[in-house]
Amino acid sequence: MNNKIRVAIVGFGNIGRFAVEAVQMAEDMELVGVVDPFTVNSLGQPQGISLMGSISDLPEVQVALLCTPSRIMPDYARRLLAEGINTVDCYDIHHELADLRLELDEIARANRAVAVVSAGWDPGTDSILRCMFQFMAPRGLTYTNFGPGMSMGHSVAVKSIPGVENALSVTIPLGTGIHRRIVYVQLEPGADFTEVEKAIKRDPYFVKDETHVQQVDDVTQLIDMGHGVQMERKGGSGSTHNQLLQFMMRINNPALTAQIMVASARASMKQQPGAYTLIQIPIIDFMFGDADDIIREYV
Repeated sequence: MNNKIRVAIVGFGNIGRFAVEAVQMAEDMELVGVVDPFTVNSLGQPQGISLMGSISDLPEVQVALLCTPSRIMPDYARRLLAEGINTVDCYDIHHELADLRLELDEIARANRAVAVVSAGWDPGTDSILRCMFQFMAPRGLTYTNFGPGMSMGHSVAVKSIPGVENALSVTIPLGTGIHRRIVYVQLEPGADFTEVEKAIKRDPYFVKDETHVQQVDDVTQLIDMGHGVQMERKGGSGSTHNQLLQFMMRINNPALTAQIMVASARASMKQQPGAYTLIQIPIIDFMFGDADDIIREYV
């Protein structure tokens, strides 16, 4: 009897391509197909997997990994949850995700499904670390410094602006949680750079940060998917001051995001119906294997 989790991937961009590999390497999962209505007619088949235009073309999907831009993800989640399919997304608009979770929670509960919201590394696994830092040193300040590296969410946001053919947004950490955004744009013929620059700086992804926009001839010559984060908290434990907690990683951005989404798909099968962020799910639920064996090895 095949007890593997039947997973579909929605979106075949940077994250979706890495998600294919991550699902195929997971011992407890079966990839039933990839769904991308935008590329189904223009790309070849991904590693021998069927590329479909609709998830209804795939049989018995239990979990859908929503590897789509954040701004269109909620519509996919609402529709799939209403069909009783678990969803895992990498929604990265921090100030909107709490309200989105509440909305998806109602739909998921009504249809006995599970949604895992913002299952990336930030928001996502970094959120878990921030919570850990907080309870380890309840009084103090935490700073999360991203980069330097390519921000996928910011790059996708720029690509949606009229007149932009291709774009790359690079995040430069200035320290204490403050960042500079360097945006490289490749314009469509006839586009006005000044108008594009204004639109980028007005976009919610950029409006709070120092943003510099540069026009280039070919964005593909600049792309490097490397990214990173350095998190630091200085605070107090009880009456003891000067507790310094640090975490740092250097990563391939879409590969790590995809791997976290795959672990979250596993976790979704262990939750009661509803919508969850990563900080609401027991860490052991993300892991493959017998719970007692995991405890013996990692505790």
